[in-house]
Amino acid sequence: MSSVEAVDQPPAAPVDEQPHGLAGLYRRAVDNIKSGNLGVLPIVIGLIFIVVFFSYKATNFFTATNFVNIIIQMAGTAMLAYGVVFVLLLGEIDLSISYVAGIGALTVAELQLPGSGHQISGLLAMLCAIGICAVIGFAQGSIVARVGVPSFVVTLAGYLIWQGVILQRLEQPGSIIIQDRWINYTASYFFSHAAGWLIAALITGIYALTVSGGIAAKRRAGVAIGNKGLVIAKLVGVAVASFGTVAICNHAYVQGTPLGLPLAGVLVVIALVVLTFLAKRTTFGRHVYAVGGNAEASRRAGINVPRIRILVFMISSSMAAIGGIILAANVNSVDLNFGGGTLLLNSIAAAVIGGVSLFGGRGEVRGAFLGAVIIATVSNGLNTAGYATGIIYEVTGVILLLAVTLDTIAVRLQIRSGR
Repeated sequence: MSSVEAVDQPPAAPVDEQPHGLAGLYRRAVDNIKSGNLGVLPIVIGLIFIVVFFSYKATNFFTATNFVNIIIQMAGTAMLAYGVVFVLLLGEIDLSISYVAGIGALTVAELQLPGSGHQISGLLAMLCAIGICAVIGFAQGSIVARVGVPSFVVTLAGYLIWQGVILQRLEQPGSIIIQDRWINYTASYFFSHAAGWLIAALITGIYALTVSGGIAAKRRAGVAIGNKGLVIAKLVGVAVASFGTVAICNHAYVQGTPLGLPLAGVLVVIALVVLTFLAKRTTFGRHVYAVGGNAEASRRAGINVPRIRILVFMISSSMAAIGGIILAANVNSVDLNFGGGTLLLNSIAAAVIGGVSLFGGRGEVRGAFLGAVIIATVSNGLNTAGYATGIIYEVTGVILLLAVTLDTIAVRLQIRSGR
């Protein structure tokens, strides 16, 4: 029998563990700032500053009724911005979304038109509008993905084409009034106070279950959970935001009539949850990020890059249709100017302000939501304070420039830190 003598091993080097609690949060924040991983922190800080500023400048700004107005005003833009996120993640651009939104609005207005001979239910009309716009996205995406024409050129052509379709159809009537209640409900329906509290509880509960499921999955896989304090802070934040929003909306009144949580806001949250799941929890979402990061490497890895591009443009056009329906319902009509103005720029700006990179491969759907909130809040605040339209454009442009500059600096910091 031979024996092997044990050899003394040097003691293992101590592991540099991250501190827990508040110290851990502070350390993580400092590391993220140094590496350019700023997340939503600049957006939240900017939003707080904007709210405080206009609360002093405009007497009617910090009211429950105006809070409800901001939710309804930002809903349409947020829907378009959600679709823009997926396009920007690929490093592409979609300049046609504002008039694709107009096509969606024109479709529902035409299909609900009484006495037209093709009048159908508002719910079915909305589904038809989304389907038609999805086909538009498929056509434009196919030209980009299969033929190789730059998305800038294809969607700029789409911008002109769909604008022309709207002008041609509405040249004689000038506008079409939307009378169907289901279509108008997307921007004018308010839940009862009790229903609002129930919705807040559902949102908080679903988020808590999702977080708990993620923690359980990490434990089964033997993966570190991370900072528990941060997890608890997120849970508390979602609960405060949900119940706080309902509490404010339930105190809103218009000419003595009580309002409540608007359906438009609920639709925005539903779209946010669904599209976030699609981007973060599905194979398709991972492929979108991969193609945006490096299309050639993704192709060699077996990803069908053209199909991903086509699907992304279909998502963009479909969300534009939903946004267009809400915007049309907000004014109960579609006219010659629908889709024009600053809708396109505001939608793209919302995504960029929210931290979605123009270089592709980085960003989240929630960023578009926060960006849309900022744009709607700034526009509402400037209008409430009595500023001229030119000032609104100038301020929005400055905010967009700051956001893009911050994004460029963040990319440089991430490259420098090796991320």
